[in-house]
Amino acid sequence: MGVEAIDRIAKFLKILADANRLRIISAIGKTECSVSGIMNDTGLPQTLVSFHLRILREAGLVETERKGAFIYYRLKDHGLIDLLSACETYTSEGDNNFDGPQIFCSCPSWFFKKT
Repeated sequence: MGVEAIDRIAKFLKILADANRLRIISAIGKTECSVSGIMNDTGLPQTLVSFHLRILREAGLVETERKGAFIYYRLKDHGLIDLLSACETYTSEGDNNFDGPQIFCSCPSWFFKKT
């Protein structure tokens, strides 16, 4: 894998590395939704939903369609749901420890705290 591909993947994963964005992706992965539908499905407030939808739209992961007074959001590619399902499977396996190590800053040096 080349350097450019690695950089592209890292940027992509940074976009996904937010639990609220993952909740929104999960909600619109089922069916297209308006902001109010996403709010009901995720429990997130309108301002937070709109903020994260903008990031997902700018990244090209979400597309919109106006229907009357409402804008509906849907995933541009449902392969993203397959990717998240694979991540769920991987992170639920017993040998993985995603609760640690945790990085704490003890300036000027960094250290790892193992749980």
